[in-house]
Amino acid sequence: MNIAKFRPTRSTRAPRARQRGMTLFGLMFWAILIGFIGYVLVRALPTVNEYLTIQRAVDKIAATSPTTVAEVRQAFDKQKEIEYAIVSISSKDLDVTKVNDKVVIGFAYNKELPIMGPVYILLKYEGRSK
Repeated sequence: MNIAKFRPTRSTRAPRARQRGMTLFGLMFWAILIGFIGYVLVRALPTVNEYLTIQRAVDKIAATSPTTVAEVRQAFDKQKEIEYAIVSISSKDLDVTKVNDKVVIGFAYNKELPIMGPVYILLKYEGRSK
């Protein structure tokens, strides 16, 4: 019996242009990239939650139409005691102004997220009452 009959010839193999798929290197690249983005998101979500909590507190205080800066700071300190998520700013960091006879409370702060060793991501948050 002739063995040459059972070997596939070039005409029966699929051409390289028609083969599709992902290489191991490509799979590892995408896995590392998606993992890194997921890691950064998991580290950043608590800071976003804190920002939204501060924004809600400032809006709530501004809606009561406080008359003095001390009253605004005291109300913020009370909200800070209620909301345990607020740790990045204090009542001294609030910028209280009046615009068209309406109290506007502004705030701004930076948050550093340590990623690995000396590498950090800097997030800058700022907001003001509505």
